[in-house]
Amino acid sequence: MKMIHISEVAKGAGIPEEYLELYGNYMAKIDLKVRRTLGERRGKLILVTATNPTPAGEGKTTNSIGLSMALNALGHKAVVTLRQPSLGPVFGVKGGAAGGGKSRVLPFEQINLMFTGDFPAVSAAGNLLSAMIDNYIHHDHQPEIDVRRTYWPRNLDMNDRALRKVIVGLGGRFDGFPREDSFVITSASEVMAILGLSKDYKDLKHRLGNILIARSEQLKEMFARDLKAEGAMGVILRDALKPNLVQTIEGTPAIIHTGPFANIAHGTSSIIATDIALRLFDYVVIEAGFGADLGAEKFFNIVTRAGDFNVDACVVITTIRALKFHGQDDLEKGFPNLEKHMENINSFGVPAVVVLNRFPDDTEEEIALLRKFCQKRGWMMEVSEVFAKGSEGGKAAAEAVVKTIKDNPSSNIIYTYDLEDPVKTKILKVAQKIYGADDVDYTTGARGRIRSLEKREYGNLPICIAKTQFSLSDSKSLRGRPSGFTVEVVGADVSNGAGFIVIYMGDISLMPGLPEEPAALGMDVDEDGNISGVF
Repeated sequence: MKMIHISEVAKGAGIPEEYLELYGNYMAKIDLKVRRTLGERRGKLILVTATNPTPAGEGKTTNSIGLSMALNALGHKAVVTLRQPSLGPVFGVKGGAAGGGKSRVLPFEQINLMFTGDFPAVSAAGNLLSAMIDNYIHHDHQPEIDVRRTYWPRNLDMNDRALRKVIVGLGGRFDGFPREDSFVITSASEVMAILGLSKDYKDLKHRLGNILIARSEQLKEMFARDLKAEGAMGVILRDALKPNLVQTIEGTPAIIHTGPFANIAHGTSSIIATDIALRLFDYVVIEAGFGADLGAEKFFNIVTRAGDFNVDACVVITTIRALKFHGQDDLEKGFPNLEKHMENINSFGVPAVVVLNRFPDDTEEEIALLRKFCQKRGWMMEVSEVFAKGSEGGKAAAEAVVKTIKDNPSSNIIYTYDLEDPVKTKILKVAQKIYGADDVDYTTGARGRIRSLEKREYGNLPICIAKTQFSLSDSKSLRGRPSGFTVEVVGADVSNGAGFIVIYMGDISLMPGLPEEPAALGMDVDEDGNISGVF
């Protein structure tokens, strides 16, 4: 496949060449100063979400790319804004995260691997803060940090369960102070969330300085700014704050920036990338991770508030495979899962279109059953074959989205909760309205953590719930549209720099592990440097 030089892609997007920083011939950074030359936001924002996925994923990224290509093929000026792939999933279960088949972003392998170095920069900035904390403790600076109340974890962009809980500082008095520590995967780190939610360099440094790192021996809260760490962290992240411009397999623009997980963090591309895209394009397709109970809920309740965005339409991706998964191999019994996700999107006051990502073994009878189900509920439903056919396979879905936006002019978002609500009220509203739960239980520790956070005046922040992506509930075994269940909150933390409270439900880990047969087993590089096995 022949790629277009990235300067030509930028020209077609309306980005002057002086605001490009080239990374070879096919990748570039967009200088943030470009916004000074652009007008107001004019684009329509299309959020792509999904039903609860199977472990293999349902092609949401592939369809986001395909939808943008189809919109361009229909004569519109469109772009897709995606998250950057994390090396953990790339080498773990799902493989690459840059689309597939005839609906991909290029250069495929580079995007899936180190790309322009943003992930290493995020890791380095977070680990610099860790080093500065331990250095502060080692040199007995005042106020003295209570090592039992040091909250900041180290991070690594890899699935490595052995690093979930560690002890650092062993080796004697010259090697630090022994203490318990932990690692989170880079996508789940607060620095990644901060990068995705920052509006400019000033906001970036302000947020970095607000990171809560520990408490002193006198129980005084200590922040990254108390160690004067925000400046150096900002230096490391200077280039990482600039969005990345690449192209789809059909040569249309794609902006890829930041990579927060949606089952742990807020799960979508950056505010800066979205803002620039809305000033340049008529239609901006943005992907939110996992199902509408995770990525879409957080996009509405966290990201649109931080970025002052409206959403003009949603696309809910589903597959016959996923619906059978939720129906215990019975397709029709899986339909209620789709129904709940559509209700969730409509609860935000946003119209939605159902798009079936067709697989080769899907039958016409199965598709007809789904279409009939959607028609009964007044939902527009189209079949997407962008994996096999590129933009041609996505035109019907694109036309449906355009019609939906035209027929349903955007209005204000209806949030799930008010920021002034008590934290437990916010959790209950999300659990009942979005998950369909009856109630919320709390462990003793979680109850105490929430009480402490409110006492310390963090209660007015939005909440970011970390839970399984495989169910509307907090238990991956509850498939379909469960009812009569109670979710359990097992912990709570504040990501003060990012600007939200993290609520932990069920068995959720911030550092995933590799499966028994990771995708890494099938990857290789030949004698000419050609990479294989990254899908």
